[in-house]
Order: sequence, then C-alpha cells, then structure tokens
Amino acid sequence: QVQFVESGGGLVQPGGSLRLSCTASGFTFNGYTMRWYRQAPGKEREFLASITSTGSSTNYADSVKGRFTISRDNVKNTVYLQMNSLKPEDTAVYYCRSNGYIGPWGQGTQVTVSS
Repeated sequence: QVQFVESGGGLVQPGGSLRLSCTASGFTFNGYTMRWYRQAPGKEREFLASITSTGSSTNYADSVKGRFTISRDNVKNTVYLQMNSLKPEDTAVYYCRSNGYIGPWGQGTQVTVSS
C-alpha cells in the first residue's frame, strides 16, 4: 500500500524558514520522481517542486523559485522541502507524492505564515 506521510509544518513568522519532510512507503522510492504540492483554503492544489529519482534534476514553480529547495534521501525514502523567506501567501497544507500516482493524498502538513 502506497503511503506518503508529511511532517514538519507549523506556525512561522514572515521571513522565517521551515523544513518539511515526506516519508514514502509501498513502492520503490528510488525509482520515481517526487513532487511537492500545496493547497490553500479556497484554492486549487498547486504544484511546487519536483526532483528526479536520483536527485540530479529539480524543477520549481515560479511562485517558490529561489526560496524553496527540494531534496531527497533515497536511503530514508524521504523527500524534503526547505522553505526560506516565507510569506503569508505560503500558508497552506503541503503534500508530497510520487510522479504518476493517482491514489489518495496523504494527510499533509499545515504551514501557517503569520506575525
């Protein structure tokens, strides 16, 4: 059974940083591109970043480019999202999943950026 467990969210002031983690199971993690998404209240889910199976290539949405960094540890079956220079508009629930997976989303992790 494929599972994604996101963690690391919380309340942070504007300009602050957080590091999110997503541990995956139920599939061959090191064979898949991994992606981070987020969904703010009343908005569509938004793609943020992706990283190839070996970590050799990454891609970012314009909204987070230069502020967020995706990385992965194929030994720990975990993908990370380092978020710097956070803004109030980054407030959302953050999710990860493997490329091509169409099953249920994980529970996500809430990030709230507020003073």
